[in-house]
Amino acid sequence: MRVNWIIFLLLPSVLLPALATGQEFLYRLVYLLLAIIVLALLWAWYNSRGIVVERRLRSSRAQVGGLAVERIVARNPGRWPKFWVEIRDHSTLPEHQVGRLLPSMPAGRELSWTVKTLCHCRGEFALGPITLVASDPLGLFQMNRPLPGASSLIVYPMTVPLPGFTPPGGQLSGGDAIRRRTQEITTNVASVRDYLPGDSFNRLHWPSIARTGRLISKEFELDPTADIWLLLDMEGRVQARAPEEAPVEGFPLLRAPRPWRVDPTTEEYGVTIAASLAKHFLAQKKALGVVTYGQRREMVQVDRGERQLSKVLEALAVIRAQGQIPLAEVIAAEGGGMGRGAMAIVITPSTEEGWVAALRELRRRGISAVVIHIEPSTFTEAPSSLGIITLLAAGGFPTYLVKRDQPLEEALSQKIYEGQR
Repeated sequence: MRVNWIIFLLLPSVLLPALATGQEFLYRLVYLLLAIIVLALLWAWYNSRGIVVERRLRSSRAQVGGLAVERIVARNPGRWPKFWVEIRDHSTLPEHQVGRLLPSMPAGRELSWTVKTLCHCRGEFALGPITLVASDPLGLFQMNRPLPGASSLIVYPMTVPLPGFTPPGGQLSGGDAIRRRTQEITTNVASVRDYLPGDSFNRLHWPSIARTGRLISKEFELDPTADIWLLLDMEGRVQARAPEEAPVEGFPLLRAPRPWRVDPTTEEYGVTIAASLAKHFLAQKKALGVVTYGQRREMVQVDRGERQLSKVLEALAVIRAQGQIPLAEVIAAEGGGMGRGAMAIVITPSTEEGWVAALRELRRRGISAVVIHIEPSTFTEAPSSLGIITLLAAGGFPTYLVKRDQPLEEALSQKIYEGQR
């Protein structure tokens, strides 16, 4: 509770003269001040009690460039109206303006409003909690009451269509045979089992049903195609960030809104590229996994389908470029878990040459590699990418070059080096 001490300082300045002179007018003024204090305290206390606030989030998932929609319902179930109640929100989602001042809350009624927030950045954000702030008309007392109820929102990274991105040399068409069960329906039937609730009709195995007299479902294996691994470099030391844009002259808070553009950092470019590639390949029924070392080692095992895309986007939503392990060590450590015939797509802004040798070792083990290099010198003062591009070309690795402010769908449709065929 916050108290305005002005009236309490005014009270002794009236009380002392009243005691000294005995004037009835001063005594009445003292009584009036005491009555105001008591009534103001009761007013603030009553307004802070009984109000119920509910938050209804349309979806707990959103995407950069999309809207997070939340409906707020404030209800007064009491018998008397309440006045001048403020709702303060403590959400961490940028620009999520839920709080507002409610001049009046009629008895037995509810007020509701919808908040739509454009998501500018990926991550996991807290929505709530809410604090109810009640005061009296004179502002003598202010009572804060925290309300229960909070939720979280995960904002996925932005994705862009990549119709021009194609694997080199058709290397994805034939990997080793895979003995791995999958919930997806493929051309490879592995075995049969008893029907389970939720199985679709095209999983039913009619010869077994006719023979046994009970419902039997088919089990499938993944197609024998090559796995795709996305290796996203999240080492903090090699990342680059463009300087922040200066405000428009004369308007210190005015900046041009660009919600559809990727933030000018190699970290956000890398995450957006990885998310877009995951969506691109999974839409083609490819088997895909992700490995990245940010705050911690993050791995999404190889799988297919919409559920796999959700797993990948959720992992990429919270990863940050805080890694301390060089890309060369990541490739060496994770390459052992990739099967022969797999493809590793390396996404990095690193201009160091050590990780190219690690790619050569992968290729020696039968794992092909594609490199997507984000040129750091286009973001800030950084070493040139010419040396690393020349080294990749000499090693015969298909390479794409991404520059700041270049549309990703354009950059990932033009290989600067085709690689060995």
